[in-house]
Amino acid sequence: MTRRDPQLETVTTAVYRFPTDQPEADGTLTWDATTAVAVTLRAGGRTGVGWTYGAPAAAAVVNDQLAGALRGHRAWDVAAGWAAMHRACRNIGTRGVAMMAISAVDVAWWDLKARLLGQPLTTLFGQCRDTVPVYGSGGFTTFDDAQLADQVAGWRAAGCPGMKIKIGESGGTRVDRDLARVRRLRELAGDDAELMVDANGGYTVGQARRVGAALDDLGVTWFEEPVSGDDTTGLAAVRAAVRCDVAAGEYAADLYGVDALLPVVDCLQLDVTRCGGYTGWLRAAALAQSRNLEVSAHCAPALHAPVAAAVPNLRHVEWFADHARLEPLLADGVPPVTAGALRLDPVVMGHGLTIAAGAERWRVD
Repeated sequence: MTRRDPQLETVTTAVYRFPTDQPEADGTLTWDATTAVAVTLRAGGRTGVGWTYGAPAAAAVVNDQLAGALRGHRAWDVAAGWAAMHRACRNIGTRGVAMMAISAVDVAWWDLKARLLGQPLTTLFGQCRDTVPVYGSGGFTTFDDAQLADQVAGWRAAGCPGMKIKIGESGGTRVDRDLARVRRLRELAGDDAELMVDANGGYTVGQARRVGAALDDLGVTWFEEPVSGDDTTGLAAVRAAVRCDVAAGEYAADLYGVDALLPVVDCLQLDVTRCGGYTGWLRAAALAQSRNLEVSAHCAPALHAPVAAAVPNLRHVEWFADHARLEPLLADGVPPVTAGALRLDPVVMGHGLTIAAGAERWRVD
């Protein structure tokens, strides 16, 4: 061990709950708050931070299952530490909440390593681009026309070339309203915008094929989770029936799940807070590239910025309304969106994010 490669000293967690302005919904879920579980690692007088979005139980996994596995590891040992954390979760399952906990630690670990080296994470990963393209995402099924218009106006002002709304309302029982809202999106977004929709698995396979045919006629290019992302047979059937790209993968937790999706999607979605952090994200993106597939980062735009800048097969990052509002409340250093892209700061250390002092207001643990 050297001074420049110190042992990890402490791992701490904090849970924050950010209420939404009003209840929100997609095709299969309703919520009124978003919970962030943050992890801080310390070594050599530096700290690194990461977080995941999900249940507070992720903090318990970090404290009860992962902290012991981290003991004795050096700040350079990210890959070995990832494997140790994965082994430590064997008896509780390595997906779901466990992988979300691993993800938060891994992001914090890479941030710590880069700060100890005095480098931006983009430099450590190997930078492909100076800006990261985004698309506007939200359009909840609970929105009325005025609320949707306000949101689209914000996306247009930010220069977002693509815009995505939720469909599959009430488990696929409001198809007429789904399609009416897509037509309204076209009116609001203008002729040049890319139209995108997300059904969050709300349709049956037959419904998704029929809705997909209508979406093709409306010029939609992105049909996300027309059926459950776990239903690879259903995704394949929908993909074979529509012209718009079929996307899924936001819940993929490991390379086995990613590998199952690659033959049945046109673009693979990856979420750094769910798929094993930066380590898992880079591995999955490389696997997608081996099949000539692009990847799209799901939500968490600030956390995704440095890793999205490091892969050649990136399509875009989701500038999700809830997280675009939440991230500046949780962290300082959130990169701005201008001209439809996240602007990376070339001189920040690590990913450039630190927990904001004002975030204490939202802390619940």
